Amino acid sequence: MTRITLGALTGVVGFLAFVEFTSGIIQGYYTPMLTDIARALGIHDADVNWLEGAQLTFAALVVPALAKLGDMVGHKRMLVLSTGVTAAASLVLPFTDSFAVFLIAWALQGAYIVWLPLEIALIWSRSASMPDRPAVTARAAGILVAALEAGAISGALIGGALVDVLPLTVVLLIPAIAVVACFFVVLFGVTESPNPTGGRLDTVGLILVSLSLVTFTGGLSFMRLNGVADVLSWALVIAGVLLLVPFARWELRQEDPFIDVRMFASPALGPVFLTAGLFGVSVLGAQAPLSTFARTDPAVYGYGLGTSGFQTSLIIGIYLIGMITGALLYPVAARLASPRLALGGAASLVALGFLLFLPFHDSYGQLVSNMVIVGLGSGALVAALPAAAAAAAPASQTGIATGLTNSVKTVGGAIASCVFGIALFHGATGAGVAAEGTAGSFSGYLTVWTVCGVTALVSAVLLLVVVPKDAFTQHAAGDAPLVV
Repeated sequence: MTRITLGALTGVVGFLAFVEFTSGIIQGYYTPMLTDIARALGIHDADVNWLEGAQLTFAALVVPALAKLGDMVGHKRMLVLSTGVTAAASLVLPFTDSFAVFLIAWALQGAYIVWLPLEIALIWSRSASMPDRPAVTARAAGILVAALEAGAISGALIGGALVDVLPLTVVLLIPAIAVVACFFVVLFGVTESPNPTGGRLDTVGLILVSLSLVTFTGGLSFMRLNGVADVLSWALVIAGVLLLVPFARWELRQEDPFIDVRMFASPALGPVFLTAGLFGVSVLGAQAPLSTFARTDPAVYGYGLGTSGFQTSLIIGIYLIGMITGALLYPVAARLASPRLALGGAASLVALGFLLFLPFHDSYGQLVSNMVIVGLGSGALVAALPAAAAAAAPASQTGIATGLTNSVKTVGGAIASCVFGIALFHGATGAGVAAEGTAGSFSGYLTVWTVCGVTALVSAVLLLVVVPKDAFTQHAAGDAPLVV
């Protein structure tokens, strides 16, 4: 067996690891203080899902565009652009008490979601001459995800500790400073990927898919406001789905499409994209409900743990340690078994962890145990999905393929965020519930855990049954054209 080495990529992986550490700070820092942010903005806890949903919707729109432009003009250039947008948005958050302004800035901050797929595409392009290229990329992805989760742990612990003792404005300024530092690290430390493909951006395709996403997510937002019986909401959701038809027809006629829709019909890539969407339900859509459930006072509402900000951050920190472990163990599991089996096993762990919430949710220890199981599977999936997409995609589509794993994941998260918001908000009963800002009824949380567990279980079945046995391996990767 050829020895796998990252020696030639040490420099670029090191700088990109700092970028992912910063991404982790963003992802972990705010979670313990979501209840405090809701109180400062004067909103209901269930309305925190608006922040999550808006950010995920924005990311779903811009990630494919930035990933495609990364293939065309250079992945570093798009990293610089996205870190600049994220830094500017992060600097707005500490200095506004307007929910509308905070919501817009929070959404724009979602540009960071494109960082990991751009980095994986950059590493893939720079490892072209290395033996066992997919394994090298998977190992580098594991290192980046470990850095991401280390940043998330640091952010969660620091944020949870500081929110209990400092003004919220000061607390929110710290991640903004970290992102500004990240911008300069990317600008001066990261080397551009070789041999960009060039070409012209398919703006018609971009407009069509954007209209589809905006219409679809807009329908979900109206549904959350007006209830699941609202006719207009369902009309917008259906229209958003139907708009994918002219988009797909247009893309199939283009020599250089914005998104090569044939990738979705690939027996290797199709299940990966679907898995990413289903995985987004739990890894993105369930974050706010888990935080608010932990902080809900059981003496008042009959459920929850009544944790402080710091205690909540400890739960998140332990969960993220599980993610680091899963990310680092995935290349080992893929080598011992196969990438396909390792992915299926990771999805199974996510399903098991969330389904365990149904009977076991009454103590701090039970919550932590469940989250460790979820974290092991989630960490492996976060690292493996973009690496698997890079291995299965044609060379000219590497950036957009890895970007699509994140974009589809954010769409899944946005849908889940809206659905969970509906379940939690419309489950709230009584004036006292709204006044105290609780996230909703206990039945809403049962819905969250059930949906997350079932979607992860479906992902596991897809990966273990549908994906070809040799998918994501060296001899399966190549530049053969995709066919439908």
